[in-house]
Amino acid sequence: MNSSSSSSANRQKSHQFRVLRDRIFLATFVIAVIVGITGLVALLLDVLIDGIPFLNWSFLSSYASRKPLESGILAPLAGTVWVVSLTAMMTIPIGVSTAIYLEEFAGKNRINRLIELNIANLAGVPSVIYGLLGLAVFVQFLFSGSRNVTAGALTMTLLILPIVVIASQEAIKAVPSSYRDAAYAMGANKWQVVKSIVLPQALPGMMSGIILALSRAIGESAPILIISSLVWVTFVPTTPDSKFTVLPLQIFTWVSQPQHDFRGIAAAGIIVLLVVLLSMNALAIWIRNKYQLRPDQ
Repeated sequence: MNSSSSSSANRQKSHQFRVLRDRIFLATFVIAVIVGITGLVALLLDVLIDGIPFLNWSFLSSYASRKPLESGILAPLAGTVWVVSLTAMMTIPIGVSTAIYLEEFAGKNRINRLIELNIANLAGVPSVIYGLLGLAVFVQFLFSGSRNVTAGALTMTLLILPIVVIASQEAIKAVPSSYRDAAYAMGANKWQVVKSIVLPQALPGMMSGIILALSRAIGESAPILIISSLVWVTFVPTTPDSKFTVLPLQIFTWVSQPQHDFRGIAAAGIIVLLVVLLSMNALAIWIRNKYQLRPDQ
């Protein structure tokens, strides 16, 4: 009886300890989430309070100026749209095609494993390194010193391409093998299985990776600072060969100015950048949800 009572007491103490430990971990996680959300909300409120008074049509349709009240964001906004659009046009086909080849067609040999390892390593390279690479390869060598939109887009493509490839690979891996087996059993060949079964099922996961990658591209300033280095642009890019600047670079320049009104102009630029980013993400999420297939459908 004593042994049974002692064993029951030990189990009860162990249970109480696990419950207390789980509550401590839960409270720690909840506090961490609250701190992060509170900081984000405070930052957004500060930006909105400072930027909304300067946010008007004149700000959206004017070029940058040395006078804060006459400054606008038309040129960097157009440059951002150009760079992100060209980056998406180059990154998505190359990244998705690379992931499909590595997962569905390439053999699992040492060379392909080395390629996958290098892609994973490239995802962690600092963005300024890609800026220096783009300056040497694209600006100086490919375009003979021309700091144009295409050079910036190619540099951003190198920056986010590993992210798209890795995310697409994981999405392809998540497709159940039974789907492929059923398609093969019905007489489909390799490419038909990939096109009709794997891609539709993996598209939602691919879109999530593309959203994250393009969100990083639209907010990067270090590579563009090296590629473009233009901040007072008074024209809108009209061709891929045009010179350009982007929103993060222009915002950084405004913040560094001594006049206090430039802080409000920079906050208004941040609001515009957030709107562009959220609009782009909303479009990608809509595409993801539109083509998302579920096993019960």
